[in-house]
Amino acid sequence: MTLVSASSSPAVARKSGSAPEKKYKCQFCNRAFSRSEHRSRHERSHTKERPFKCLKCRSTFVRRDLLLRHDRTVHAKDGGVPLHSEVKRRTTTKAPEVSLPGPSKTSMPIDTATLEQIEANSDEMVDIETAAMLMTDFHHKAMASQEPEIASEAPISPNGQPLMEPSVAYAPGAVSLPQMPWDSMVPHSTSEPKSHSIASSSQESHPAFNSASALSSHPHQLPPIMERQMSGSDTLAPTFQSMNGSMPVSGLATPGALSPYPSMLGPVSPVDYRRSPGPSQALTMTKAPQIESEEQCARIFENIKNSDSENALLETFHLPSLNTLNRLLKTYFDLFHHHLPFLHPASFQPTEVAAPLLLAVLSIGALYIFDQDQAYMLHIGSKVLVNQFLQNKENFSSRKCPLWTMQGTLLNMIFASWSGDPKGLEWACSIKSLLANMVAGNRYELKLRTEAREGAQPNHEQWIEDEQCRRTYYAVYIFFGLLTLTYNHTPAMGFNEFDTLELPSSESLWTVEVSDDESWRESLAASKIITFRQAHDNLFQGEPARYSAFATRVMINALFLEVWYHKRSPEALQDVVTEYKLRLALETWEKSLDLCEPETVVVQLSAPHKGHPLIFNAMALYRNTRTRLVVDLKSVQEALRYHDSYEVAAAMTNARDKVQRSQEMIKVIQECFDCIEVAAVQGIRWVARTSATNWSIEHPLTGMDLMVILTLWLYRLEHDEEPASEEELAMYNKLRNLFDDDSVDVYGAKLSSTVARLWGSMIDEVVVWGITKLMGEAFKLHSQALVGYEDAMSSRSGSATPSMATGGVQVLEMQVAY
Repeated sequence: MTLVSASSSPAVARKSGSAPEKKYKCQFCNRAFSRSEHRSRHERSHTKERPFKCLKCRSTFVRRDLLLRHDRTVHAKDGGVPLHSEVKRRTTTKAPEVSLPGPSKTSMPIDTATLEQIEANSDEMVDIETAAMLMTDFHHKAMASQEPEIASEAPISPNGQPLMEPSVAYAPGAVSLPQMPWDSMVPHSTSEPKSHSIASSSQESHPAFNSASALSSHPHQLPPIMERQMSGSDTLAPTFQSMNGSMPVSGLATPGALSPYPSMLGPVSPVDYRRSPGPSQALTMTKAPQIESEEQCARIFENIKNSDSENALLETFHLPSLNTLNRLLKTYFDLFHHHLPFLHPASFQPTEVAAPLLLAVLSIGALYIFDQDQAYMLHIGSKVLVNQFLQNKENFSSRKCPLWTMQGTLLNMIFASWSGDPKGLEWACSIKSLLANMVAGNRYELKLRTEAREGAQPNHEQWIEDEQCRRTYYAVYIFFGLLTLTYNHTPAMGFNEFDTLELPSSESLWTVEVSDDESWRESLAASKIITFRQAHDNLFQGEPARYSAFATRVMINALFLEVWYHKRSPEALQDVVTEYKLRLALETWEKSLDLCEPETVVVQLSAPHKGHPLIFNAMALYRNTRTRLVVDLKSVQEALRYHDSYEVAAAMTNARDKVQRSQEMIKVIQECFDCIEVAAVQGIRWVARTSATNWSIEHPLTGMDLMVILTLWLYRLEHDEEPASEEELAMYNKLRNLFDDDSVDVYGAKLSSTVARLWGSMIDEVVVWGITKLMGEAFKLHSQALVGYEDAMSSRSGSATPSMATGGVQVLEMQVAY
C-alpha cells in the first residue's frame, strides 16, 4: 500500500501537471528550485543555518512559520505572554547606552530575520499566510513599543557588587537573554573565535581539543567517529564559567531554571521550574570538589601507592596534572553526577576519599572530555585497586565492606557496561552478584544503626552517612534495571531489598549547608520522606505519592522491573488483572509528578526539560515501560549483548512480525512520537551535538526499543495491502510533519528508513559512551535493510525502481521543521 497524506496531495497534483521552470540552483549541490525561498530553505540543509530563534526555550528553526507553530503548540500550556511581546528588542546603530528610568519613546523593532524572509520573497508574491504572520508580528511589536519602560534596581550580592548591570539597549544581534550553557555549543563561523572547553582556572589545553574541523569534504557525510569525537570537543563541552558574566533582561521578575544568580528568589520544582506549587526559596548550585595545590596532588598519589599493595600500577599508571585532575572532577560533578547523585559533593574531599573511588570518578570525567586513553587508564587502575582490597581482606564479609567499595565498583561497572566493549560487559555481569551481596550486607548494618538510635533523629553528619548509603543502594538498583532494559539480563536485586528503606531525600536537603544543629533538625522534620513500600503500595492503589526527584526515578525503575517480570511470566497473556494493576500504577506514577518535592538546586545542563534531569530521565523510562506492556523486543536486546552491529540490525529488521497494526498499537506509537518529538522540537542537529554530554545514557538506551517499533510500524503502514485507518493516517501525518518536505522526499525515500537513519546519525555523532556508537551503526544498517527489503519486493513484483541499497545513493539528512 502506498500511503498518501492529505497534506501531500498538492505536491502530487503538481507532479501530474506541467512542472514550473526551476531557475534557482543550489550553490552547494546544483539542485534546482522554482522559487528562491525554496532554494534558500534547502541551502540551510548545507549550512545548518537556523535563523528563527524561540526566546522561551532557545529552540531554533529554519522558517518563521515553524517558529510560530512551535510557540502555539509547545508553549501554549505555559500560560505566559505571547512570543512577540515577551522580550522587547530595540534596534539601534549606536553603541549600547544605559537606559534611564521613566517613559521613553523607542522605535519599533523590526526582526532582521523577518526582513531577510521578505527580501527572499521580493521577486514573487508573498502568500497570504506569510503576509498574515508578518502583519501580526508588526502589530505585536508596535503595541509593545508604546508600553512604558520598567526600571528596577539591580540586586546586590553579599560582597556588595551588583548582580545585574542596568538595563541597556542592545544593538541588532546582541545578546537579549541570559547566556546559557548551550550558547557555547552552537557552532561558530570561521571568522569568529571558538569557545573554550571546560577547563581549570589556568585553562590547560588538551590534545583532544586541538583537532581540525569536524566537517568532512562531503557536505552530507559525517566524518569518522574518532575525528568527530575530538573535533567536536571545542564546542560540545559547555563553558559554565561564562554564565557568571551573563545578564538577564530587565523586566524578567524571576530567574529561569538555569539562572546564574543563586541569591534571587523564585518558585522552583523538579517537574517544572515555571509552574511550581512549592514556596519561594533561594536557588542554589552545587560546586564540584577541587584540588587546591600540588601538595594535595602528592597526597593523592601517596594514597594510590598505599592502596596498591602489589605494586601492580607502577609501570602503567601516571597521575594527571593538577589542572587536568580539577577538570575531570568538574566534568564528573557537572555532567554525570546529577543523573545518579549518590556521592555527596560537599564532603567529597579528593585527598581523603579512597583512591579506587577517586580513580573511578576521574575515569568517567575523562570520558566527558573525550580522552579515552586517560579514561581507560584511570578505570583499569580503579578496578585493580578494588580487586586488591577485596582479595587481601581476611574473613571477607559483605557487612564489613566500606561504602566506597560499592561506589567504586558501581562506577566501574557503569563504565564497562556502556563502553561498547563486549569484554567490559562480560566483566560487569560476572560481579553483579558480588555488588548485590555488598548492598544487602551494608543495608543490614544501616538497619542496625537506625534501630540503635531508638527513634531519635540523627545529627547532620550521621544523616549524611545514612543517606549516602541509601542513595548508593538505589543507584545500584537503577543501574541493574538499565542492564535488564538494554540486555535483557535477569535483575540481580528485587524490590524486597528496599521494603522498609526510606526513599532518597530531595536534592535540596541533600546539599543543604547547615549552620547549626537546631536548624538542621527543623529542616529534617519539615521533609516528609516515605519508605519504598509506602510509595509502591500507593502507586498500585491509584493514590499519588509525594517524594523527591531521585525517588521518582527509583519508582519508575521498580515499575519497569514489575512489567519485565510480568511479560516473562508464562501466564502473562491470561493475567489480565496484573496488567490492569500495572497500567494503573504507571498512570498514578505520572500523576505523582505534580506532587514531586520542590527543588532549589539548579542543574547547569542543556535539556528540554526545565526541571531536574532525574525527572527528564524518568520520563524516558516511563515511555519505554508503557511500550513494553505491548511490544517486547527480546531478540534485539539479546543481540546487543555481543556488540555486533550487523547482528543487532538483523534482529531489528526480523522483529517486524512483533509490531502489529491495531488500536492498541496506536497508543504505543504515540509514546514513540513523544520520544522523537523531544529531539525534533529541540533541533536534531542540536541534540546530536549536545545530548551526549548533557543528557543521560538512559535516553538512547530507552529510545532504542521505541525507534525500532516506530520504524517497523511505519514500514508496515507504507507497504501493507490493508488500507490505513483514519487514526493511523493521522499518526503518520503527525510524524511526517516533524520534518520538512525536501528532506523526506529526497530520492523517494520512505519515512520508515529515513527515521531509522536519522536516529542512528543523531545518537552516534558524538560519543561519550561507546554503546551509542554501536546503536547508531545498527540503526543505519536497519535503515538500509528497510530500503533493501522494499527494493527486493519491488523487483519481485516487476517494478523498475532502482535499488538504493546497492547503488550507494546517500539519503540526505532530514532537517527539523517542527
